[in-house]
Amino acid sequence: MSDVIDALVPLHAASPLHAVRHQRDKVVAATQGSYDAIFDPALPGLSMAERLLAAQTVARLSGSTVLEAHYRDRLPATPPGGERVQAILAFAEVLTEHPVEGDRVALLKLPAAGLSTPEVITLAQLIAFVAYQVRVVAGLQAMAAMGPADAAAAQVLPDEPAAPFVHPANLPQPGEPVRVNGYTSETLGWKAWLPVVDLDSATPEQLAVLESSHPKAKTSDYYRVLVHQPRILHERSVVFNAIMYAPGGLSRAERELASAAVSRINGCVYCASVHAQRFEQLTKRNDVIVQLFTEPQGAGTNARERAVVQVAIDLTQAPARFGAPQLQAARAAGLTPLDLLDLVHAAAIFAWANRLMLNLGEPVFPA
Repeated sequence: MSDVIDALVPLHAASPLHAVRHQRDKVVAATQGSYDAIFDPALPGLSMAERLLAAQTVARLSGSTVLEAHYRDRLPATPPGGERVQAILAFAEVLTEHPVEGDRVALLKLPAAGLSTPEVITLAQLIAFVAYQVRVVAGLQAMAAMGPADAAAAQVLPDEPAAPFVHPANLPQPGEPVRVNGYTSETLGWKAWLPVVDLDSATPEQLAVLESSHPKAKTSDYYRVLVHQPRILHERSVVFNAIMYAPGGLSRAERELASAAVSRINGCVYCASVHAQRFEQLTKRNDVIVQLFTEPQGAGTNARERAVVQVAIDLTQAPARFGAPQLQAARAAGLTPLDLLDLVHAAAIFAWANRLMLNLGEPVFPA
């Protein structure tokens, strides 16, 4: 079976990086499965030309020349136009460049332009998936470019200055919510801006996907709005779980830290709250979360944490400029190739997750 990311990096079957990537075979398979689901010619709703044009737009605005060329080459000679396409591309542009601005007003312009709820979900998943794809490709290309000389140079990089010290007396006690700059580690709800699937009228496929996605999916607006496109949701859930919970490689806590860092940069209060809370549960401390919510740049209590946070920031903000130099501090801090892959994946999956959470609904704070 052909693999789009292997082909575009490119990763050859005999290369060491190919072997590293395929240690995470579930991620590889479900990433390709997501691509196949989103660009399935049999998928009703958005035309293939509309989907490819949106994907090319995301890739172009992200600065990924290889992905832009890939989607452009699949486009028909005469791309579609009209008000409907203009609305699709305007939404793609906002979500690519300023995802926090993809608010309820921006979203509801799509139904106003004639898109059904399942079509809106397809488009939202497509935009978020290509944002993920861009960052996986950029991260793998950076790893491929990091030869022995780069790794050796990384070992002598001066340690980055620590984030401003926060005295433990000024920190919330573990288990108490952190609240800084509008971000929090407390448990939030989430409400969709589009109609969710009614369980009484859900198809057997939709119910099966909800049951396999998350233990609380049937009571979650998030899953019940995404299950308008069950196959895409299924593949996305497999990708997410394989990235966040695979054994070995980057520690669970470091994956949560990277996820919280991406969410802080993208302005996703809901995702930041979930993954800040999980980091604290795993580590029994919240010092780096306070730093992250206060000022992401430089956050971390040691060189390894600072490197994890900085890679997440760099890959989130500027995937087109992400290269071997952006990985040097992480390599110097002791991250192995599998650690680096897990870090790239954690940052990339939250390019996807944040765009769904930010752009399809809003957090609900406790009363």
